Parts: sequence; C-alpha cells; structure tokens
Amino acid sequence: MLRVQVVAAWPHRHLQRELLLEEGATVADAVRLAGLAAAPVAGYAVFGIGAQPAQPLCDGDRVELLRPLQVDPKEARRRRAATRAR
Repeated sequence: MLRVQVVAAWPHRHLQRELLLEEGATVADAVRLAGLAAAPVAGYAVFGIGAQPAQPLCDGDRVELLRPLQVDPKEARRRRAATRAR
C-alpha cells in the first residue's frame, strides 16, 4: 500500500487528503480518489516537480494540484517596471 497526500491550495486556505492506494497507482488515480479537482487545474506536481497524470506514485508522495496563472509573469514584470519608472 502507498500512503499519499493530495493538496490543493489557494490564497489563505488549502485542502489536503491522505489516501491509501494500491502499488502502481498514478497521479490521476490519486486526484480522482481525493475528489479535490472540482476547481480548475492547470497541472500537477509531486513535491513541486511537474508531473503527468500517468506518472506512478511512491509511498509518501505529495501530489499538488496547480492552479492556472492569474497574470502572465511577463506582464506582471512589465506592470511593476512601469510603476517604478513613474
């Protein structure tokens, strides 16, 4: 059996589920069983490293549901630079 955490985070709050999965379980299996994917998900990570849904999990892994970006990072930098230039 694998003990896995699935985490979804937003500003000022997070949800976490601990699961027991069979050997050979994947990221997609963990996300489906955790029931946390109701919000839009831009991708997945295991301990902060990008992961594909078919990636097999190891005991103790933490699967993170990644939110879509609210602002393009390049645009955010342009806005900060414009504000400082004034």
